[in-house]
Amino acid sequence: MATSAIRSITIPPTSRHLATVIFVHGLGDTGHGWKPVADMFKADPALQHVKWILPHSPIQKVTANMGMEMPSWFDIYSFGFNTSEDEEGMLKSAGLIKQLIQNEIESGIPANRIVLGGFSQGGTMSILTGLTGEVKLAGIAALSGWLPMKGKFKSLASPNAPSIPVFYGHGSIDPLVKPEMCKASADFLASELKIPRSSTRRAADGLSYAVYEGMGHTTNAEELGDLKAWIISALPQ
Repeated sequence: MATSAIRSITIPPTSRHLATVIFVHGLGDTGHGWKPVADMFKADPALQHVKWILPHSPIQKVTANMGMEMPSWFDIYSFGFNTSEDEEGMLKSAGLIKQLIQNEIESGIPANRIVLGGFSQGGTMSILTGLTGEVKLAGIAALSGWLPMKGKFKSLASPNAPSIPVFYGHGSIDPLVKPEMCKASADFLASELKIPRSSTRRAADGLSYAVYEGMGHTTNAEELGDLKAWIISALPQ
């Protein structure tokens, strides 16, 4: 099996390994930040066949944080997201995450039994990696993330993109990744990539878009409940 250049936490399934979730953390965090969620989801009998991979990003300087070094998948030039983007950094990290996916495929888990998800910067990486990759995943989950490289994303998108289920959730009062940005990103997925909108947030069928009232740049029990149900739908036993 190929060796990935990325470090990660692996949480094994409690029954026969039939599916994998790769969940990508946000800026300044590590894979440890999402381990409690993975442990909670793993306890559900409907997800005991799922292995969890929680990768750690590289450490690098972040321009918007006064050049401080911290865990980051790519540089952020401004938290207003109104400047150019670190496209080179994004594509480099997408390559690292694609290698994690390839490792799972080579170990015997087909691409259509792998969900890729993430929070904030990790949600952005999941959208980029999952919708531009050569393989068709079981689904992509983006929590409080945004669509990167909007000007060229359509040309980068895989032919599989319209048929990959997407869970897209965010808070109504997020002060960092603003609701308007998330809505515009979801609208792009529907109008430009032709991912059909789903009528429900709990089924892995098309674009499941949900706004959580009163939630900031975080997650909450309601969103996590919807996400868990969506993953169960995407990765049935």
